[in-house]
Amino acid sequence: MGLTEFIIHYATLIIEKTSYFGVGILMVMESMVFPVPSEAVMPFAGFLWSDGKLNFWLIVIFSTLGSIIGSLASYYIGKYGGRPFVKKFGKYFLLNEHHLDKTEAFFKRNGDKTIFISRFIPVVRHLISIPAGVGEMNLGKFVIYTVTGAAIWNSLLTYVGFLLKQNWENLRKYTEIVDYLIVVVIIVGVVYLIYKKKKQLKASVPPADEINKIL
Repeated sequence: MGLTEFIIHYATLIIEKTSYFGVGILMVMESMVFPVPSEAVMPFAGFLWSDGKLNFWLIVIFSTLGSIIGSLASYYIGKYGGRPFVKKFGKYFLLNEHHLDKTEAFFKRNGDKTIFISRFIPVVRHLISIPAGVGEMNLGKFVIYTVTGAAIWNSLLTYVGFLLKQNWENLRKYTEIVDYLIVVVIIVGVVYLIYKKKKQLKASVPPADEINKIL
């Protein structure tokens, strides 16, 4: 059993045994630096909803509460610990400084709305609260963006689990594919931005003959 399957196995087991409390705790971890995938946690909660064991609205409330608690913890880690914390402890959670570099660049490029957007992006959502804390983003805005994004994402994944309860194994495969596709889109976007920037720099450099005339 690989590490990802190990995490998913125990995440689903926790939900089975501890119900809403388990959902909340797992989403606290997911919103921090722990490698707990919401793409597995929330659909499984939806699976239990479809069996009448859990209530949709309570799933959303507890998962979103967990998301904001975990995000606030990361926010304050960023505010008081920042990059040194990730460098020192990130390796224990399958995260490294490279992940933080990408997340910080994403945050700087998109501003405060990044907190909302990041809820839908793998890896980024685990770390995005740290640069928000480092930059001392307005706490009220941070909470609003986090709660809104998390509530939408958690509701969506829960409903997906409800619809696909008979295809749990296939769901896990599909969510992995979606993650890869999102990462590919991000990479393509970054490459395009670099290409565009280089093109602009090239256009701003005067031709050689003009330089010779000046000389």
